[in-house]
Parts: sequence; C-alpha cells; structure tokens
Amino acid sequence: MSPRIKKLIGLPIFMVALVLYFFAAAALGERVPNSQLLKAAYFLLAGIAWAWPAIHFFRWMQAEPAASPNTPDRD
Repeated sequence: MSPRIKKLIGLPIFMVALVLYFFAAAALGERVPNSQLLKAAYFLLAGIAWAWPAIHFFRWMQAEPAASPNTPDRD
C-alpha cells in the first residue's frame, strides 16, 4: 500500500481514535482521587501518553512499501 493511500485511510482513523482517547482519559480522570497534585500528574501523563502510539502510526503511514523479491524493478 502506498504512503498516499495509508495517509488517506490513516488520518480519519487517527482523528477518531484521538477523540476517543481524550474522552476516555477525561472519564478516567474523574476516578483519580481529589488531590490537585494527583490530578495534575494524571492529566500530564495522559496528555503525553497518546504521542507514543501516534509516532509509530505516523511512521507506518510514511513508510514506503517493501520491495517484493519476486517483482521486477520498474526503472
């Protein structure tokens, strides 16, 4: 699959997943004990945690397809 197709498919999937993640993080944040320090630490961690999978997802979208050993070169 070409990077162009991956981006076309991946961007809407990423946006929906990100919105769902934010709602889930906010809902779980309600369960954190009512201490400002704990809530700040939770929301800081939750605000950063989405970036790690996003980086890998964007790298996948940018990656060129691997050349198959059975296909001839198209030079």
